Formats: sequence, structure tokens, C-alpha cells
Amino acid sequence: QVHFVESGGGLVQPGESLRLSCAASGMTFSIHDMGWYRQAPGNERELVATISRAGRTTYSDSVKGRFTISRNSAKNTMYLQMSSLKPEDTAVYFCNTLLWASTTDYWGQGTQVTVSS
Repeated sequence: QVHFVESGGGLVQPGESLRLSCAASGMTFSIHDMGWYRQAPGNERELVATISRAGRTTYSDSVKGRFTISRNSAKNTMYLQMSSLKPEDTAVYFCNTLLWASTTDYWGQGTQVTVSS
């Protein structure tokens, strides 16, 4: 069975950077269109970045220019490099395939990112 494990979150000050990692067992990232999602208290889960099987990336307007999604196929690991962090980036961040995110209710535990001065 597939199990996603997100890591790398923490408490940082505005303007600082953080890199999140997503590891998985039971699946191979490179054959799926993948995404990073986030959810803040009281908010809906938001898709913030995607990377296709071909390596093309997209970003939500709120993070464009600040976040970079990538994957390392050899390590079967996906990353979200976050820079110029803002308090509004505070959320629990999750990784998932775009297909499973929309057709199943499977999610990992996520990793908490808190941006505060």
C-alpha cells in the first residue's frame, strides 16, 4: 500500500526559506503527476504546486516566484523549496498524486510549516 511521508516543516521567520520533502513507499513518483497541497485552519485544502510526469511545473498565484517543486527520481523523493516565506504560508503541507487527491481520501499526516516573527 502507498504511504506518503512529508517532512521538513518547522517554525521560521518571515523571509526565511524551508525545504519540504515527500517520500513514498509503494509507488514511483516519476510515473505520476504530483502535487503539493496545504491546508490552514479554517481554509480548504489548496493545491500550491504540481509537477507532471514530464517534469513540467505549475504554481498557484500565491506562491509563484517563491516556491519550487522538484523531484529526484533516483531517490523517489519530491521536494518543495520555499523561499521568502510569509505568515500566510502557515499551513500543514501534504503531497499526493493529482489523481489520487481528487479521487480518493488518502492523505499522509503532512508537515507543519509555521511562519511567524
